[in-house]
Amino acid sequence: MSDAEDPIPASDLPTRFAMGVLMVAVAVAAVWLGGWPFRLLAAAAAALMLVEWADMHRVPRLWAWIGAGLLAANLLAAAEYFYPVAAEEAELTIASFAPPVGLALLLGLASRRPVMAWGYAYVALPAFALVVIGWIDMVLVLWVLVVTWATDIVAYFAGRAIGGPKLAPRISPNKTWAGLAGGIAGAAAFGWLVAFWFEIGAPFTWLGAAMGLIAQGGDLYESWEKRRAGVKDSGTLLPGHGGVLDRLDGLLAVSAATMVLLLTDVWTG
Repeated sequence: MSDAEDPIPASDLPTRFAMGVLMVAVAVAAVWLGGWPFRLLAAAAAALMLVEWADMHRVPRLWAWIGAGLLAANLLAAAEYFYPVAAEEAELTIASFAPPVGLALLLGLASRRPVMAWGYAYVALPAFALVVIGWIDMVLVLWVLVVTWATDIVAYFAGRAIGGPKLAPRISPNKTWAGLAGGIAGAAAFGWLVAFWFEIGAPFTWLGAAMGLIAQGGDLYESWEKRRAGVKDSGTLLPGHGGVLDRLDGLLAVSAATMVLLLTDVWTG
């Protein structure tokens, strides 16, 4: 998410709305198709996020594109090796997350930029987690997306309508406690609705609020990184929304948290 409670000029609202509808439509189509279309979209988004991360931290563009290529190839190859699209059964294991960690360290050493090692891990691990979640059950991906979207949208409207004390003025001056509460409430309501409608079951029926909080934590972290880098947005690829990382920072956090839950076997499906 970009700063969800930032005021938007009236002239930008149609562009922002149209781009938002387009992004949701593309995401839903990928979820519906599943398999390779979904994996390719995840890999492309992850690669673009790493390029934006590198640009934000003034890493030479050559290393940005090398990292992006490694990330996309790593995500697709590791996913197919550990969790083949056509496989009827495979074991969910934490060892499958070793390749992204190893490549993160390699990229940091090769580029002599520690920030690239962290950026690779920051993007690659949650992106890989989302692909693995899709291999387990695409309905879970839909739940993750809806919870993140609800957090973003309801936080924006609650923050703008209610206002009040600022949440973290030194990091994101326009975010408010009202927006935080609204985002959590929206995530709780829509998370419950999706879990109930698609019969996902516990614990996801009741985890929307917690994931809403985690999504906003991911948003604040990316805002902190932008503040340190002295930039307003991670990029300009998405008119009215900033960069891909601005839009997906909360999704990275929620995907990672959901994967941790699945690895602990709290959901039997």
